[in-house]
Amino acid sequence: MSVATAASPALAARRHSHSLARQRRWALRGSYAALGVFVVMFLAPPFYMLVTSLKTSAEISEQRTSPWLVAHPTLRNFLDLIANDHYRMFFFNSVKVTVCVVAVSMVISVLGAFALARMRFFGSSVLATGIFLTYLIPDSLLFIPFFRIVGSLGLINNAWVLLLIYPTLAVPFCTWIMIGYFASIPKELDEAALIDGASWLQILWRVFIPVAMPGIIAATIFAFTVSWGQFIYPLAYLYSADQMVLTVGIVSDLIRGDVFEWGKIMAGSLMAAAPPVVIYAFLMDYYIAGLTAGATKG
Repeated sequence: MSVATAASPALAARRHSHSLARQRRWALRGSYAALGVFVVMFLAPPFYMLVTSLKTSAEISEQRTSPWLVAHPTLRNFLDLIANDHYRMFFFNSVKVTVCVVAVSMVISVLGAFALARMRFFGSSVLATGIFLTYLIPDSLLFIPFFRIVGSLGLINNAWVLLLIYPTLAVPFCTWIMIGYFASIPKELDEAALIDGASWLQILWRVFIPVAMPGIIAATIFAFTVSWGQFIYPLAYLYSADQMVLTVGIVSDLIRGDVFEWGKIMAGSLMAAAPPVVIYAFLMDYYIAGLTAGATKG
């Protein structure tokens, strides 16, 4: 009787363990199934772009084969775009604007986040929340007021107008990221530096920036993504080919009336998307670390 009594708890424990293992297996299978669906959904558009970019205009217009297959692959669309003076000019304009916007946005964001996170003053928390809330305002509500402002400044159809507008999109979120990262750094570091006679700018440059480099990289990637891929503002403010950036230049140069050069459009879009993809591929760990830095403190 005692043996049966002693064996029953062990048997119940084994059954419970097998039940938990079975539940984990089904949960894992369900997770992989859902992940597979999302992977297909997200990868289908770029795969279709790649397939279309490898087709000739004749093959695209004939539509005899499946749109997901290539009968006679060719790199002619890519080579034609690389040799196109307009495309190279669009690319240079995008690089010029993006580099300047990232530099300006990061200087403003780092200084603002450091002041709001460490130099406590009256209303700093409310101001930090207000800065982030400005990021939630849709672009479609802002480009008309901005049009009046840049028009009064005489900057319509000037690529440098984007240097004035893009930071309004990048700075709020970048500042919010940096506030979370700076707040996660122990206060003993800046207190020790203040005791040693360092100024606030010296503390920022010599202590916080080296420690907060993952957060700075994350904010830089976000600023780069915003300035490189923005479409509404360049479309509204730029109309001559010598001032256009890639996002609007591809569309305006490769669409003539009702004639769409789909092969070149897809090839140009893929080449335009390559820099962000490369950056994310090599700096993804820093980006995730920067975004999650404020989740835990201490």
